[in-house]
Amino acid sequence: MIAQFILSILLAGILIYAWSEYARSPAIAVLGVLVATAGLYFVWVPEHSTQLAELVGIGRGVDLILYIWVCLSLIVVLNLHLKLRTQMELITALARKIALADAQPTRAQTEQDQPARPSIHLRRGDRAEVMENGP
Repeated sequence: MIAQFILSILLAGILIYAWSEYARSPAIAVLGVLVATAGLYFVWVPEHSTQLAELVGIGRGVDLILYIWVCLSLIVVLNLHLKLRTQMELITALARKIALADAQPTRAQTEQDQPARPSIHLRRGDRAEVMENGP
């Protein structure tokens, strides 16, 4: 009986959290509400989970719930992995763009990009010379 109260409190917390997330992600919120509600039902009426398990060919209701939990956990882990991978690819692309935007050209590249302009150098006692490529 104590386990039922503890599980009920945990599932009620999940139910409230899932409902509060409805504005952000309606599909996930509805799925969370359904799973928490089913969990609460099977906590208080465990005989029905056993009947459902026997209906699908599994011996005990606890085993059915455990199998379903493992499958849902694997789906969540795969989803998180795919989202993390997408985020890492996005961060890599952004880092590349920032690095290219902040890169300072080398002196050789700067001289190639600027047109050659003549410069005048005056030396003491000499006449002015016009040089094409600078000193």
